[in-house]
Amino acid sequence: MAEKRTLLAVIGDENTTTGLLLAGIGQISNSNTELADKNFFVYQEGKTTREEITDIFEHFTEERDDIAILLINQHVAEIIRSKIDAFVNPFPAILEIPSKDHPYDPEKDSVLKRVRKLFGE
Repeated sequence: MAEKRTLLAVIGDENTTTGLLLAGIGQISNSNTELADKNFFVYQEGKTTREEITDIFEHFTEERDDIAILLINQHVAEIIRSKIDAFVNPFPAILEIPSKDHPYDPEKDSVLKRVRKLFGE
């Protein structure tokens, strides 16, 4: 199952996505469907809808089998928090990351919540 999972994907604001693309994580396929073309999604505050974020999250986590890690800005993850908290599959691993304008809050991170639960905190 994990052999073909070789990509990172990102759902993030423009600065985060641009930085990760400059670091080399971008991948664009020759597929005919709009969602399958790339492994990144740029969130635009005030323009991107909750439905768009939900659709791309579901696409990256349920439909694509080549993504190993999904990086998502924590402030974007808050918009679809119930979806992220309900996701329990080992792949792709979902990692919440800070953005330039929104600092990281460990109290909101779904991975840290699960770790605390395991240790009885």
